[in-house]
Amino acid sequence: MWRYVAPAFEDRYRVILFDYVGAGGSDLSAYDPAKYSNLGGYADDVLELCSALHLAEVIFVGHSVSSMVGALAALREPDRFAHLVMVGPSPRYIDDDGYVGGFSEPDIYELLDSLESNYLGWSAAMAPVIVGNPERPELGRELTESFCRTDPAIARQFARVTFLSDTREELARVRTPTLVLQCREDAIAPVEVGRYVHATVAESAFMMLQATGHCPNLSAPAETIAAITGYLSR
Repeated sequence: MWRYVAPAFEDRYRVILFDYVGAGGSDLSAYDPAKYSNLGGYADDVLELCSALHLAEVIFVGHSVSSMVGALAALREPDRFAHLVMVGPSPRYIDDDGYVGGFSEPDIYELLDSLESNYLGWSAAMAPVIVGNPERPELGRELTESFCRTDPAIARQFARVTFLSDTREELARVRTPTLVLQCREDAIAPVEVGRYVHATVAESAFMMLQATGHCPNLSAPAETIAAITGYLSR
């Protein structure tokens, strides 16, 4: 998913790509439903990876809910992280008093019920909505195929953990310098959410991309690269 973006940084940085346990090429036997019943389990894995590779001054680039995983990891070991780059982040997907998350609670439970009953059908229907850019159907097909390669049981739990998460309190404690990249017309993380993240993280910069949809790493890699490069060059 980062193949259009990551190579642009390889001449200046040590670039590390990884699959979260339960996804991609990870070892599915390592998946523990109890450990991954909340985002903290994924943050633990990020820190374990950093420790194993002896990483310091880490620039963690996270997309969507992975942005919150990075925030949790940075809270636990703040001295290890130099910057966070959050692409389409959301600390809570459900609307709340004074907070726009983009979904009502019934919307989320309807989405989760649909995923539970027909994961492949849900993937085919939702992936094009998530990625946006209907004039480029190949992007929706790629995301659909990515979803369909994931073990359905793991995907269902990951979706439940993601869409029912609320990391707003933790986000307010983040002190790592952070870039918030927001897409226009994002069906998953609307503009109000990106501005909330920026307002909540003390040392953050906000950039509105011209890109639409929720996956600018796929749909607008050049703009995504330019935004990250510009921020890190300040």
